Amino acid sequence: MTIAYVHGYDPRENLRLQDQASTLVELLHSDTTYSKGSTVLEAGCGVGAQTVTLASNSPGALITSIDVSEASLAEAMKAVQAAGLNNVTLRRADIFHLPFPAESFDHVFVCFVLEHLAQPVAALQALKNVLKPGGTITVIEGDHGSTFFYPDSEYARRAVRCQVEVQASAGGNALIGRALYPLLRKAGFCGVQVSPRMVYVDSSKPGLVEGFTRKTFTAMIEGIRASALAAGITSAADFDRGIADLYRTTEADGVFCYTFFKARAVNGSHAEQGSPGDAPQALRP
Repeated sequence: MTIAYVHGYDPRENLRLQDQASTLVELLHSDTTYSKGSTVLEAGCGVGAQTVTLASNSPGALITSIDVSEASLAEAMKAVQAAGLNNVTLRRADIFHLPFPAESFDHVFVCFVLEHLAQPVAALQALKNVLKPGGTITVIEGDHGSTFFYPDSEYARRAVRCQVEVQASAGGNALIGRALYPLLRKAGFCGVQVSPRMVYVDSSKPGLVEGFTRKTFTAMIEGIRASALAAGITSAADFDRGIADLYRTTEADGVFCYTFFKARAVNGSHAEQGSPGDAPQALRP
């Protein structure tokens, strides 16, 4: 199955993904570690932006990171080698046609992947098939409907909506964070726990102003300008004003909020007991 990645694969997008990952390490990864010898499948590793943290936090675990893009895997290899990691195997593979026997992995990790898929439940079911009974899956997604900022701007909100519509037209869902619980349940997982992770940014947090509001979120919205104009869902003037207003939130009196959702679930009937001893830590609220 072809996956439409609406953000593209150019060097600018690679840099944006790296900025996003480095900015959100504590928020998204602090409560996920895997014990020595456990096998972990990272599905949709992209350029390795999350892979480095995942593998660094669990140096004794054996991480298999897959992606459909050869170009992304080449970048991921550079990132893994630069970090000096030796517990990661990179492999080209399609989530919907995984080249692994059933029950191959102790754990599965999926970050910012389901939002790009027209059939997220089918993807989760394919991943469940290669997960051992009692093994865990961890899924992280954002939700553009959780975007709030000051000063408020109708133009900025429309620009964000353009991203939602462009992604929907490609078969994805930029609002998928709120749906993780029902999606995992529908895919047959048990013991589903979802934890919202809000990014709150004001000028007292200059690292987040630069790393998240400017270089991650606004850069992402700005990057779909050509697609939004080609689709006829906005005018150049309106879109550019919306981007300017998003950058306006990075000034001294500006505020920006966005929420990610992190879910953890168990494969099979062991949900009440939790997963085996090498499971990641329980999600904190």
